[in-house]
Amino acid sequence: MNWVILIVAGLMEVAFTFCLGKTKVAEGAERLWWWGGFLVALALSMVLMAKAAEKLPIGTVYPVWTGIGAVGAVLVGIIFFGEPTNFWRIFFITTLILSIVGLKAIG
Repeated sequence: MNWVILIVAGLMEVAFTFCLGKTKVAEGAERLWWWGGFLVALALSMVLMAKAAEKLPIGTVYPVWTGIGAVGAVLVGIIFFGEPTNFWRIFFITTLILSIVGLKAIG
C-alpha cells in the first residue's frame, strides 16, 4: 500500500506541474483556478510522500517521487505544451524509468 501512496504522490507532482504550465497561458479567473489546482496538488503530493516515508526508506521514497515527477513533467510538456521530442530526451526518460523500476525491485 505504501508503494501505491508513493506513486499517487508522484502523480500529484505531475498534476501540479501541469497546473503550473496552464497558469502560463490562462487569464483572469481561469488562472486563479489553475493556481488553486497547483496548490492542492502540491499539498497532496507532499502529504502523501511523507506518509509513504513513514514505512519506506527515504533513500527510496525521494528518488522515486522525483523520478515520477520528472518523467511526468517531461511527458506533460511534450503532450500538452508542444515541447520538443528527440532521441536523447526519450533515451534519458527511459533510463529514469528503468532506475525507478530498479529501486522498486531492490527495495
